[in-house]
Amino acid sequence: MFLDFLFGGKRKRVFALVGESGTGKSFQAKLVTQKYRINLLIDDGLLIRDNRIIAGHSAKKEKSFLAAVKVALFDEKSHRDEVARRLQNEKYKRILIVGTSEKMVNKIATRLQLPSPSKIIKIEDISSQEDIDNAIRSRRIEGKHIIPVPSSEVKKSYSNIFFAAIQIFRRRITPVTIPTLHEKSVVMPEYSKRNKVVISETALNQLVILSIGEYNKDFKIKKILIKEADLGYRLVITLDIPYGIQLGGHIQEMQQYIINDIERYTGIFIVEVNIIIDKIYN
Repeated sequence: MFLDFLFGGKRKRVFALVGESGTGKSFQAKLVTQKYRINLLIDDGLLIRDNRIIAGHSAKKEKSFLAAVKVALFDEKSHRDEVARRLQNEKYKRILIVGTSEKMVNKIATRLQLPSPSKIIKIEDISSQEDIDNAIRSRRIEGKHIIPVPSSEVKKSYSNIFFAAIQIFRRRITPVTIPTLHEKSVVMPEYSKRNKVVISETALNQLVILSIGEYNKDFKIKKILIKEADLGYRLVITLDIPYGIQLGGHIQEMQQYIINDIERYTGIFIVEVNIIIDKIYN
């Protein structure tokens, strides 16, 4: 059941499109807005209406992953205030937030003074596994990202990262089937212009600490060893854990949690996570 809410005196509905970094969300966003007759789109720090950027600034222009993540999450007050004010002045019934997880889209909604999304659409529900794999390959190997507006919009503000335009024909089912043309922009942010995505050891160390703290605040980190691999990083983490933890399921679950958490927010590739339990404490 959809939940409507009152915003600006009129009923509005919030949708979300979620999927891990590089799985093709921005590419599919326009299709989702058409299917659900959504008026506004929030993606990577931008507020988009139809084919125009009407507020915000793109995370793609940032030179580091951590800076890009902060922009996508509207971490800076002036950025979120600008977009929130524009939302209050816009006439719309439905809005789509694009993010890497439900946690992320809920945080964006809160920061922009919107309720939590009433409908979550997962990228796996609208894209084939082949399309997702191709998108991931394009992101990790070629460093290509999508901004879901025409090239003319991107070139005005982000000419330094503009790479190419993609034109797509889709058939809109009406009494008379009409082919419609959509254009999306391919960009290559500074942090994606190398085949291997790089992040500072200090930043990666902090991300590991945050990830483990979210997984279990009672796990005590003794040492984090970061090793560079051909396409990413290997992590060796030494922990003290409280008595009574069942190690079997927790270790494998925590390894995957750390990998998913870091890759989701940075786009870097974690090749392997090794967990070493040094001591069990009371």
